Amino acid sequence: MDIIIPILSAILGFVIGAAIFRLIESKKQENAQLTAKEILAQAEKEAQKLEKEAYVRARENFQKERSEGQKQIKQREQELSKLEERVRKREKELWRQESGFRDRENSLKKQQRQIEQLQAETREQQEKLQKIIEEQMRRLEELSGLNREDAKRQLKEHLLNQARTEAAQEIVDVKKEAAERARWEAKEIMAFAIERMATEYTMESTLVSVSLPNDGWKGLIIGREGRNIKAFEAATAVKVIVDDTPETVVMSSFDPIKREVARLAMEGLIQKKNINPKAIDQEVAKAQKIVDESIRKASEETLAELKIKNVHPEIRNYLGRLKYRTSYGQNILEHSKEVAWLAGNMAAELGLDVELARRAGLFHDIGKAVSNDSEGSHVSIGVDITTRCKEHPVVVNAVLAHHEEAEPISPISVLVTAADRISGARPGARRESLEAYAQRISKLEDLANSFEGVAKTYALSAGREIRVIVVPDKLTDTEANLLAADIARKIKESMEYPGQIKVTVIRHLLAQSSTDEFLVNNTQGNGPQKAANITNPN
Repeated sequence: MDIIIPILSAILGFVIGAAIFRLIESKKQENAQLTAKEILAQAEKEAQKLEKEAYVRARENFQKERSEGQKQIKQREQELSKLEERVRKREKELWRQESGFRDRENSLKKQQRQIEQLQAETREQQEKLQKIIEEQMRRLEELSGLNREDAKRQLKEHLLNQARTEAAQEIVDVKKEAAERARWEAKEIMAFAIERMATEYTMESTLVSVSLPNDGWKGLIIGREGRNIKAFEAATAVKVIVDDTPETVVMSSFDPIKREVARLAMEGLIQKKNINPKAIDQEVAKAQKIVDESIRKASEETLAELKIKNVHPEIRNYLGRLKYRTSYGQNILEHSKEVAWLAGNMAAELGLDVELARRAGLFHDIGKAVSNDSEGSHVSIGVDITTRCKEHPVVVNAVLAHHEEAEPISPISVLVTAADRISGARPGARRESLEAYAQRISKLEDLANSFEGVAKTYALSAGREIRVIVVPDKLTDTEANLLAADIARKIKESMEYPGQIKVTVIRHLLAQSSTDEFLVNNTQGNGPQKAANITNPN
């Protein structure tokens, strides 16, 4: 019993547990079924709600699209209505224009008929007038004893002579007025340009002197057996003169740059109190660097002052070298700057290219930077330099034309020539005594007057040009050409002169007509006969 009771209790508990488990599972299934039914019911309600909302939205969209479509149709109908109205108005306008054209055409036809009628009447009147004129001409011919052609010819000759007389007088008046006007304007422009200029000048010399502490230095400069002075002259290419002048040594050279190098080197040797061939070479090299730097600085300052850019390095060097060149006491660099300012000022007054005028004026004497070391005039050397350095054609022409060796191709070339003459010829520009100047001008005129057939000679432009007027009855054109060459040759052989002198021979005749109505100016032959320019390299 003890064993059976626990077993039965266990079986009974198992049976009861199984029953309870089945009851719980059955309850769960019922709850799950109820939950599923509720979910289905809820889903069905949601589906119905969504379906209803979709139907409402679709209906609203349909109504909206229908309303917009109706609105567009209405607008299209309105546009079509407006277009039809414009078409109707255009048709009415075209109809009115067509009606107007028909009326105008009728009016023009009416006017044309009137014109044809007037033309017919005019032709009839002209025929009557022509008959009257012919009758009058016939009567005039009978009264005057001249036919129609003779009368016409006489009338033409009279009118032509009268017109010539009036035209000649008018030409004289116009030329006189133009010349006076041009002369006045030229004087005003040049005076204005000169007023804006102020330039200093230095004396020209081929010698330079250096002061010595005492006369004992002369022996040191000469050295034993003259080795120091020989070494100095070899290094500088300058002649050293040691004479009786107290406490002074003189150096001579036609090259101003070499003179300046020699002066600086000599002063450096005296300052260091050491003179020997090695020290001489060192000081000469040092002085050469100083002069080269001075040349570079002078060039840069000049170009900056005149605001000239894009200059070839070779021309820059030549421009700086002009600082050490003088001509009759006038420093060439200062002269070139003055010409540049004058040409620029005159170009500004005339409305020309101011920068190009200054450039041409500055470089017009660039050939003088090397003319001591080269053959040919400074003009030909300057043309070669500016051409080689690809300068502006007007600049090249200004260099060639400023001594009238070529015709100017631009008004700027003429301005440079005028500025060069103003700078070189005006009083005070070059240090030459009035007496010497007057003697040189008088000698030039006397030399030209000494030739046979010369009527009068005039020296112009401070002696840079002479114009020789010959007697036309004594010399022919060929002889006038030969006379120009002979005068140029004699001046070159017997006189000293600055730069170039142009010789112009003029063979000119004034003839008066028999009627005393006007003068006829007749230049015999080829007019002015110009000889080749003669050049002094100094």
